[in-house]
Amino acid sequence: MARILGGVGASHVPAVGAAIDYGKQDEPYWQPYFAGLPAARQWMADSRPDVCIVAYNDHASAFSLEIIPTFALGVAPRFEPADEAFGPRRVPSLVGHPELAWHLAESLIHDEFDLTIVNEMPVDHGCTVPMSVMFGQPDEWPTRIIPLCVNVIQYPPPTGHRCFELGRAIRRAVESYDEDMTVVVFGTGGMSHQLQGQRAGLINADFDVTFLDDLTGDLQRLVELPHGTYLREAGSEGIELVMWLIMRGALGDEAKEVYRHHHVPTSNTSNGLIILEPA
Repeated sequence: MARILGGVGASHVPAVGAAIDYGKQDEPYWQPYFAGLPAARQWMADSRPDVCIVAYNDHASAFSLEIIPTFALGVAPRFEPADEAFGPRRVPSLVGHPELAWHLAESLIHDEFDLTIVNEMPVDHGCTVPMSVMFGQPDEWPTRIIPLCVNVIQYPPPTGHRCFELGRAIRRAVESYDEDMTVVVFGTGGMSHQLQGQRAGLINADFDVTFLDDLTGDLQRLVELPHGTYLREAGSEGIELVMWLIMRGALGDEAKEVYRHHHVPTSNTSNGLIILEPA
């Protein structure tokens, strides 16, 4: 059967993608952040997953405010990098896995998650930046991708509890897939940041470090964390952290931390990276 061998929680700061695309990794501003990536990339190279399921949020590239699915699952054979007003990122197209994606759709909908099924969807920096963080700059991605787009843009977003339960359902779906393959689940976005209003530029590193700790130390606290706490403590865009709970739910009841990197700031964001494995 298919099995989930690990989970990655990663910020998807667009400036990180630009730094990679334009070769700025060794510049003084960026070097401390990029110095923390080789160990994570080595874990991924050693793990060699067949498929990555990437929970991320769209930034008006695939969905406008006219249609806002809470959870949208991409089932296409290929996903092109989106043009986010300055041209697509200089990264390869993402090759999908339609067979597993359709199995996920059937299993999750029968598990009472009302997914939107998407047959054509460009993917923006929310999806491609975490891929670059973990895989570098390959000519072709060494894994196939299933994008899972989550609404954390338009209120109301799903709760952390709902995202965690979705992760648990993804685990059940993957384990019921009758093919020998390995899967890594990504939860992306965050950490604390706010892009507008009087608190623009807010970063709360203490909140972020505690969040990282509690992914293995006090998971129930995170599962029960209300929207208001994210907004107050982590800024309006800190709500993206609920997507990390999809990843965490997919790992089962117990998980162990393999690697962590936290750097403040990249652009105007607290940037976090964590790798977990089922315990």
